[in-house]
Amino acid sequence: MFAAPTIIQTEVFARLPDRLHCSRPSAWVAARQYDKLGSFLEGPSFDREGNLYCTDIPYGRIFRVSPKGEFEVVAEYDGEPNGLKIHKDGRIFIADHRKGLLLCDPKSGKVEPILESAHSEGFRGLNDMIFAKNGDLYFTDQGQTGLQDPSGRVYRLRADGTLNCLIRNIPSPNGIALDKDERNLYVNVTRANQVWRLPLLSSGDVTKVGVFLQLSGGTGGPDGLAVDETGGLTVAHAGFGCVWMFDKLGEPLYRIKSCAGHATTNIAFGGADRKTL
Repeated sequence: MFAAPTIIQTEVFARLPDRLHCSRPSAWVAARQYDKLGSFLEGPSFDREGNLYCTDIPYGRIFRVSPKGEFEVVAEYDGEPNGLKIHKDGRIFIADHRKGLLLCDPKSGKVEPILESAHSEGFRGLNDMIFAKNGDLYFTDQGQTGLQDPSGRVYRLRADGTLNCLIRNIPSPNGIALDKDERNLYVNVTRANQVWRLPLLSSGDVTKVGVFLQLSGGTGGPDGLAVDETGGLTVAHAGFGCVWMFDKLGEPLYRIKSCAGHATTNIAFGGADRKTL
């Protein structure tokens, strides 16, 4: 349908040092039948000083990576942190697969709950999130949903604390992003290998949801998602070992090949001009 996109090679910016690899039992690791897994990094997000924060799902850790690539543990708790976003006031929000929506103080390392359920019903397993300019928080509730159980959800938590479920029939909602003018919400639908577009009404509700991108191949599907400065979509294709870059109409521009395996789970733009991936 389209010409093959230009291939861009990558290099490793930072690698978790051996001293921070974990060997203790983890229910998350056991459920996925991994023989040995010292960490599983997710949720990259840059602060204003250029530090990169990320999560370690199976071992409940939050890392801060300096611009020089040095790791340090910011927080460690009994949870499964997945998505992470930094509020404009510096607070760190965490989408935790087991514990819901959490807040982390980057100075003290204290982690506390914000939202543990939706209207008295437990979440399936939160995955990722994005802030709107007005402070509203959109997040995905993925759990173990897929084509066999298309019941994943997308929620909006308004800045005033009001919670709304925007859609409740997604087979594995994962990465989430807003376009530049915040008129459309994009959601990676991992098990369908798709990216959905959710047009937003002025009220914030969604209408006429459709498939924006159809991917193929790999052993996973689209995972992390970001919008670049031009309004194009950047999609981490887990299980395929690459990141795709599309223009704002969905035409593929680049295939960024991982130099370190196929588990390309998530992405974040950093640097002074937000052009470093």
